[in-house]
Amino acid sequence: MRFIKYVSAAVLGGLCLTACSKGGQPTSTDPGNTSTATGIAYNEDETSFQVADYAQFPQGPGLVFIEGGRTTLGSMEEDVAMTRDNIERTVTVASFYMDETEVANIHWLEYLHYLKADSLPEVYQAALPDTTVWSSQLSFNDPYEQYYLRYPGFRFYPVVGVSWLQANDYCIWRTAKVNENLAQQANGGGGGRGLFGRKRGGGDAAAPEGTKPSIESGYVLPNYRLPTEAEWEYAAQALIGTQYTDDENQNNRRLYPWDGHQVRNPYGKEMGNFMANFKRGRGDYAGIAGALNDGAMITDYIYSYPPNDYGLYNMAGNVNEWVQDIYRPLSYQDVEDLNPFRRDDYLDESENYDSSEGFYSLINDEVRVFKGGSWKDVAYWLSPGTRRFMAQDSATATIGFRCAMINAGSNK
Repeated sequence: MRFIKYVSAAVLGGLCLTACSKGGQPTSTDPGNTSTATGIAYNEDETSFQVADYAQFPQGPGLVFIEGGRTTLGSMEEDVAMTRDNIERTVTVASFYMDETEVANIHWLEYLHYLKADSLPEVYQAALPDTTVWSSQLSFNDPYEQYYLRYPGFRFYPVVGVSWLQANDYCIWRTAKVNENLAQQANGGGGGRGLFGRKRGGGDAAAPEGTKPSIESGYVLPNYRLPTEAEWEYAAQALIGTQYTDDENQNNRRLYPWDGHQVRNPYGKEMGNFMANFKRGRGDYAGIAGALNDGAMITDYIYSYPPNDYGLYNMAGNVNEWVQDIYRPLSYQDVEDLNPFRRDDYLDESENYDSSEGFYSLINDEVRVFKGGSWKDVAYWLSPGTRRFMAQDSATATIGFRCAMINAGSNK
């Protein structure tokens, strides 16, 4: 029937609703023809309960699967700032998806292109990165202000000058655009209306015209979003690479997203090369000519340096990355031990940090955590357990982001 043709063979493999597998129980991908609760047939006519074809959760563009599990979050580095804001604690993080790289300039320019075509001028203007983050009274970085975002040579360098609020808006747009593209594919290449409700010409519609496909259709991806701090730190640790036996003991911790306590590659042909893009010391951003250490004065290609054991690039260095959480110094005491996340000031009200009372604090409900270290940071900040914060409407030349997504349809 036309109104249940949600999923094309090209998108999700074209599974049909048939009887359950031989001798087996019904599953999400093979629910059978009749309800095991009422015995009433599915999809008999327009009054029947409609069960769409489903061939498991389709992986979104750019994402890498991160298998969850138990871990110990927290800083393994000496607490040089004396903040004591990330004490070690055991938590469990559910499996999820994360971008394999930081969001790059070319991705942001694509975003601006569609906003300019589809949105009000003020929406487009609000999405423009702050290119003045490169300017300084005491340094000549002026060319980056003009060229870094738009010059083709910087296409696959991480976008910077983006606030937490702008990054969050990008996630919302990306969700809609990816799902619009999936809807067009499910319609045989693009008929009916897209998720934004525009007329697209003839062809079968995956849903009634002018409406979005439902969650029940099985091919609408969950939201792209910023990762939680726990997800980000867990993914950066990549301790799956240290699990050498079948028991549940985690025999090794990692100071950085790679093995060892050094910042140089100890193995093979790449031995001696730096594993990340960071500032080696005062005034030393890349080493000397003829023997450059990390090879990058500022940011670098998003696929530079070896990926960690989850296949994620630049989880240390290059740019810091925004995460969802608001900042509180005692978050480790207050949050849950399953998928921990601080969404607001629950149990730690902003009044405790009110600068108007003479506390002179920078902490409030509009500051967000960023992680990972950058091209301008020393090695201390490369450790996944370190954390800092900044106002959610602020931007710098050292902070970018990547997106994450839940692992829908699984409890793992």
